[in-house]
Amino acid sequence: MNSQPDTTADTLTRRSLIRKMGGGLGTIGLAGALFRNGEAAPVSPHAQPRAKRVIQLFMNGGPFQGDLFDPKPLTAKFAGERPSEVDLRTERKTAGLLPSPFKFSPAGESGVPVSELLPLTAQRIDDICVIRSLHTNNPNHGPALLLMNNGTILPTRPSMGAWMSYGLGTENDSLPPYVVLCPGRPVRFSILWSSGFLPGEHQGTYINHSDPTPDKLIPYLKNTSHSVDEQRRQLELLRELNGLHREQRSSDARLDARIRSMETAFRMQFSATEAFDLERETQSTREAYGEGHFANACLLARRLAERGVLFTQIYYGNGQPWDTHSKHDESTRKLCRDIDRPIAALLTDLKQRGLLEDTLVIWGGEFGRTPTSENGNGRDHNHYGFTMWLAGGGVKGGMTYGETDDFGFRAVHDRVHIHDLHATVLHLLGLDHEKLTYRYAGRDFRLTDVHGRVVKEVTG
Repeated sequence: MNSQPDTTADTLTRRSLIRKMGGGLGTIGLAGALFRNGEAAPVSPHAQPRAKRVIQLFMNGGPFQGDLFDPKPLTAKFAGERPSEVDLRTERKTAGLLPSPFKFSPAGESGVPVSELLPLTAQRIDDICVIRSLHTNNPNHGPALLLMNNGTILPTRPSMGAWMSYGLGTENDSLPPYVVLCPGRPVRFSILWSSGFLPGEHQGTYINHSDPTPDKLIPYLKNTSHSVDEQRRQLELLRELNGLHREQRSSDARLDARIRSMETAFRMQFSATEAFDLERETQSTREAYGEGHFANACLLARRLAERGVLFTQIYYGNGQPWDTHSKHDESTRKLCRDIDRPIAALLTDLKQRGLLEDTLVIWGGEFGRTPTSENGNGRDHNHYGFTMWLAGGGVKGGMTYGETDDFGFRAVHDRVHIHDLHATVLHLLGLDHEKLTYRYAGRDFRLTDVHGRVVKEVTG
């Protein structure tokens, strides 16, 4: 089936400009940024944006909200019992209520309660909006990951980052607009940063940051066979040949995406070496973020934000490290030790550099976990109610929004669906989720499908 971009007047104007410019080194995407005389000129969004870029800290596997940001003291009072509020169907059989052993204390000037597991993050709570009333459609990892990242459980749809790239383009034509940092070789995760039916250049650029050395982060970053001038001549020849090929045929998004990808890859030889080199940071900055793959990813995300990357997505681990069906308390302690320092350092660093006010930071997983026990000290998946938080980028800090029931199982007040979250993120970027559409297979598609509302109560 043939696909077509939307045909609004604004989009047609952009496409006309792109055609006049030849579609070569001077353009990035049909709905992306135009570059005139080497300078980036991003296309205007639907409304005044509060955020210019997004960093997502994705806790794949699903953290338990009752351990971290949503204290429920009644679980201790009714420990081992199974009140009607928690008599809900879950993937696996669970028993009675299992209280969290971790203490909560009011943090910051706002007094938002935060767990003892996150003492450094607690110091930044006045910049954080905790949404306690998220809910999603499916308690299985695969569908829930797809819904959180792609807005649907279907694996053929574009990811949230691809929609952002399509809608806004990039401020820096020497780096990809959408970067995914995930350790290892997560082949089965790749659909989570797919461009789907959008032009291919909007797919997330996957980086294995297990080894933070630039040449190892990005394979084949340097061309050792040809000089820069030789590569440039090759690229110009390919550009001319592809242009002739395109003139003889109707518009082919795959060809256009391939041309732009080659051009970006050429420029990345010079820009990526600098952008991904953590050795350029001071020792004090490296120590502030700590050690480990997640700490390195958070520091890389700050460096990419400084350089105009639109969306940086960080996956904590390869697999589902927060999937604590057994030894939950032990695992959660370790996981929180790993994330607390880097998250606090990232928020502090962004704020000190004047970046937090227009950088939206998102934290959370694909769902939460049950307040009832599984396998003794384990917790099953919980899609009925869980917690995520937002910081910076036009979000009201030092507040909570929404509530779960007395035991933290189901969202009951000011409920926020994943479609609502996506609509809100796009809104903060200046994009109207109902207008950001792409025509494919005879219908208009969007990230939020036919759902979603902007949660304006959390925006500044």
